[in-house]
Amino acid sequence: MQHFWLNKDEQNKNFILFLNGWAMNESPIKHLKSNNYDILVVFDYRNIDFNFFNQFDFTKYNKKYLVSWSMGVYVANLFYSELNLFDKKIAINGTAKIIDDNFGIPEKVYKITTKFLNEDSKDKFIKNMFKNGELNPNITITRELTELKEELVSIQKIKIEKELKFNKAIISNDDRIIPTKNQIAFWKDKTQIVQIDSTHCPFEIYKSWQEIVC
Repeated sequence: MQHFWLNKDEQNKNFILFLNGWAMNESPIKHLKSNNYDILVVFDYRNIDFNFFNQFDFTKYNKKYLVSWSMGVYVANLFYSELNLFDKKIAINGTAKIIDDNFGIPEKVYKITTKFLNEDSKDKFIKNMFKNGELNPNITITRELTELKEELVSIQKIKIEKELKFNKAIISNDDRIIPTKNQIAFWKDKTQIVQIDSTHCPFEIYKSWQEIVC
């Protein structure tokens, strides 16, 4: 697991933890205005470190928000004890059943992606995150293919013991990575569902983090 601070200022009293999606860096979210939030981005789930959050002091913040996207939603549940105490928890285009025919990515699709991952399939994945399969020049994947495959394999081996109670699930109506209908089926009767007119990577419709956590 790796991390970086997207924004950090000693004067900030509110905090956002962003659990990123598979293969992603800061490129999908770097345009969002911080609104005086400290923002910590976590990515790379090849090796899940269950002591990871012990290195941070969250007690100084008045409000703590969890924003998790795609595979990050699944990973959030692995840290139930630490993240359950956050004031508000938001899931974006993800579920606690990342590999599931009814509630996540269909198992066959996930396994094929893992087995045959190459530069072409990686590019196809990126295109499928956006409308009409158009490659967004602002989104880049800089990590090596070997890392990305190891990440997919790692997630298959880890099981959630207890699910977090999210305050809101944001679901795009044209998600080609985690089918929209599967997300709705998972979150129905569990939390507030906010459907948006977007794709798997929906951040281009937002201008600030405040719009997401409000």
